[in-house]
Amino acid sequence: MGVFDRMDHYDYGELHLKRDVATGMQAIVAIHDTRLGPALGGCRFIHYDSEDDALVDALRLARGMTYKAAISGIPHGGGKSVLIRPKGEFDRAALFRAFGHFLEDLGGHYITAEDSGTSVEDMELIRSVTKHVTGVKPENGGSGDPSPWTARGVRRGIQALAQHVLDRSDVEGLHVAVQGIGHVGYQLCRELHVLGCKLTVADVDPLKAERAQREFGAEVVDLEAIFRVESDVFAPCALGSALNDRTIPQLQCKIVAGAANNQLAFPHNGDDLYQRGIVYAPDYAVNGGGLINVAAEVTGYDEAAVAERVDRIHDTVLEIAERAKAAHSPTNRIADTMAQERLRKATEAN
Repeated sequence: MGVFDRMDHYDYGELHLKRDVATGMQAIVAIHDTRLGPALGGCRFIHYDSEDDALVDALRLARGMTYKAAISGIPHGGGKSVLIRPKGEFDRAALFRAFGHFLEDLGGHYITAEDSGTSVEDMELIRSVTKHVTGVKPENGGSGDPSPWTARGVRRGIQALAQHVLDRSDVEGLHVAVQGIGHVGYQLCRELHVLGCKLTVADVDPLKAERAQREFGAEVVDLEAIFRVESDVFAPCALGSALNDRTIPQLQCKIVAGAANNQLAFPHNGDDLYQRGIVYAPDYAVNGGGLINVAAEVTGYDEAAVAERVDRIHDTVLEIAERAKAAHSPTNRIADTMAQERLRKATEAN
């Protein structure tokens, strides 16, 4: 499939490519939709097996950001950037400054933030050459690492589905299987531990899993076993496509709610979860806390207002679940409809 065919498949939009010979930077900025405002989304910096894999990742992620912004009620469109991590040695500072110049050339049409493989320090490097960046240090007008806010939103989503599915007003004793103990997965474990949840975890890095075991009393299983854990909630918090034709039949839970983006490998996997009686919190609805947080930096940061808006994820997830139950429909289809309704209203207003 060619580039324009892929753009058509994902309903695009704009695609910007940049190569910087001096630093080895190879960057993709995918801007899916700007009806609600300038595109906002994180910068991913990981290894890819091929350029095509990087392109598809950027396209899928940016489209997800459009829906995430729409359903979260923030005035931004969907965008995402992918930096293909060089295989050999490289100057990280120079590479991220080169990326900052790329963003400056886009003139604020796309605003970046942290994502997999990037940090507050990387955002500071970008900030040294452009203002079109969020997630910088508080002393520089930012809010720092957005991971705790993402985790807070996921926790609120889990609480909503515990109420809807399990008829529970609290989550004490709830068993949650967490796949991926990175920045967000760790924060989610911390929040759930405070509320008295039982945790089972898995991570590609055994040290991260062992940290959750040590600090939160989590049981550690291997990467394949996490899908088969008998639990109340399965929380995918690693990279995307964790819910697919192979893994969904293994699930032994009642709820899926996690922080990863693009959790469904294919749209029909949402139908598969529904057919199995598993209630799914659509990823872009439940993991929007980080986006809500960094979006607040653009207009003037107010932590109390951010907390209030992130906590509304509970109500959004509950509304999706209730509408899906009434319509006898998978939750991902209901969430898409809700996001599309908001985008359509923005089009009509313009």
